[in-house]
Amino acid sequence: SPYRTVLRDNAVPTIFDLTSHLNNPHSRHRKRIKELSEDEIRTLKQQKIDEAFERGQATQELNESNEQNTVSEEGGGEQEEEVIPLTLEEKENKDYLKSLFEILILMGKQNIPLDGHNIDELPEGIFTSDNFQALLEYRINAGDEVLRKRFEMTAVNLEYCSKTQQKQMLEICESCIREETLREVRDSHFFSLVTDEVVDIAGEEHLPVLVRFVDDSHNLREEFIGFLPYEADPEILAVKFHTTITEKWGLNMEYCRGQAYIVSSGFASKMKVVATRLLEKYPQAVYTLCSSCALNIWLAKSVPVVGVSIALGTIEEVCCLFNQSPQLLVELDNTISVLFQNNEEKGKQLKEICRSQWTGRHDAFEVLVDLMQALVLCLDAVGNDSSVRWNNFIAGRAFVLSSALTDFDFIVTIVILKNVLSFTRAFGKNLQGQTSDVFFAAGSLTAVLHSLNEVMENIEVYHEFWFEEATNLATKLDVQIKLPGKFRRSQPGNLNSEVTSENYYKEVLSVPTVEHIIQELKDIFSEQHLKALKCLSLVPSVMGQLKFNTSEEHHADMYKNDLPNPDTLSAELHCWRIKWKHRGKDIELPATIYEALHLPDIKFFPNVYALLKVLCILPVMKVENEKYEIGRKRLKAYLKNTLTEQRSSNLALLNINLDIKHDLDLMVDTYIKLYP
Repeated sequence: SPYRTVLRDNAVPTIFDLTSHLNNPHSRHRKRIKELSEDEIRTLKQQKIDEAFERGQATQELNESNEQNTVSEEGGGEQEEEVIPLTLEEKENKDYLKSLFEILILMGKQNIPLDGHNIDELPEGIFTSDNFQALLEYRINAGDEVLRKRFEMTAVNLEYCSKTQQKQMLEICESCIREETLREVRDSHFFSLVTDEVVDIAGEEHLPVLVRFVDDSHNLREEFIGFLPYEADPEILAVKFHTTITEKWGLNMEYCRGQAYIVSSGFASKMKVVATRLLEKYPQAVYTLCSSCALNIWLAKSVPVVGVSIALGTIEEVCCLFNQSPQLLVELDNTISVLFQNNEEKGKQLKEICRSQWTGRHDAFEVLVDLMQALVLCLDAVGNDSSVRWNNFIAGRAFVLSSALTDFDFIVTIVILKNVLSFTRAFGKNLQGQTSDVFFAAGSLTAVLHSLNEVMENIEVYHEFWFEEATNLATKLDVQIKLPGKFRRSQPGNLNSEVTSENYYKEVLSVPTVEHIIQELKDIFSEQHLKALKCLSLVPSVMGQLKFNTSEEHHADMYKNDLPNPDTLSAELHCWRIKWKHRGKDIELPATIYEALHLPDIKFFPNVYALLKVLCILPVMKVENEKYEIGRKRLKAYLKNTLTEQRSSNLALLNINLDIKHDLDLMVDTYIKLYP
């Protein structure tokens, strides 16, 4: 290019260190180095060029003599393997593949789909480049000689790189980039696995898989490592999940210390089978809740009652519709202002909640019951508005959702969920709080279960109060109190007059919901899980709240094999307690595991450090530093910004892990080995 400055072939590189004298106090007052004249500089440069030329000749002669020696020594014993120089054709091929990989990585990072125009959109006989080919052509036009040589004789309407080849190369990109994260996980030894809600990737259901580990800098990280094709049969899913993690991704499950599954309604029972099968093989892979999901939402999604799943879907759709239209949110604000004239503080609070992702809150069902009247009035106003203020889509969705919200089945479901989950709300909130909150929450589980068991024993009385609240809300919304249509249709001539709405909802909703939540709490907070949470008394601030009267030894026995010196654990814990009990007045107690891991003298307590690392990676513990939880946020952003049919599991990994270093030469060599 005429616009570029190129070094001569015999140019000699020189490294200048212009700052070293600053670190040396003796050199600061030395005299300045004499400035050279132009003639002297020219003479020095010429000397360097001559020296470099002489060195080059000497090297060439040495190589020639080595070659002669190699030829003469043929057949004389074993010889070291020499790097075979690439032929011109092989070098050109590698450069060509490198260009292709560069384009694919760019497409992944920038979230550009491989396909361009949909075939159905184009007239017959018209050829249009897909995105990959368009970028190839752009590089050729920009002066990429390697690509130009390769394709200059190719017909314009031919694909430069087939779909099969693109898929093969993408799989290699994905594998190499994933391996960078997995290498760090293996170096860290211990890890936990977390799966997110099932997602649709180009028409097929997949499970996003994330891994938690503590890196070399003592930071807890949660990274996305790929998608796993979802299977309807939970037993097959459990086998494939295990095979992918161990054989395909090369992680040793013996080092797995936690597993958590964030599930959509209807998938909970299947993922529970996966958790159980893994626990049978690896008892230390403790099944826990995930810190990014509120306990009450997780429990509601796992309730095996069809009405609950339908209600949760309706709530998500309502929230989504209002978030899509700022104009609709303004309309809702006005409706709330009218309804809460006598309680402006409550109205203001509800308006703020409406502008957040309130469906993921611990008190989501309390919020919904408070908002019900405002939501219905607002949706009715939009659905029945004869002016052209609202487009057909919003008006249509408003009409459908208003009908769904004013169904008595929906009203009873949300009121019962609100009341049952009120017993676990404070407990769940503490689990997502500070380390001390999590520690004390573990001790309060017995009280929560006791309350729920008392509800179960007196379900007749509790259900009567809940049903009365539901009928009062229905009356306020002018909704008829009746048995659900599906029940009436299933028994057309023999409707027993004894089957009242109250009894029906007690049997199909209240009883199974309370029973399920009690069992689910017992399963998710197993003895092992609670033992692990009791070990949080290692964190100095928790120790302080317990007046340094703690006994981690009894709970830490489950992690005995993970410690570098288990025999000295008792003595080390004693020193650890003494260190914080008799600290200086101006020294604050570290409040989190994150702070404790970053203490300068933590290396003097190897067993404590090992225990804190293992506790840190439990999925129930929140990631203290948000920048290390970026994998989940980028996953959500990718799914939100990419059309379902344009999603690709390979490109998604490149996009989500865009800041991970990649080795193009490794990718090219791997491709050549796999597809010679």
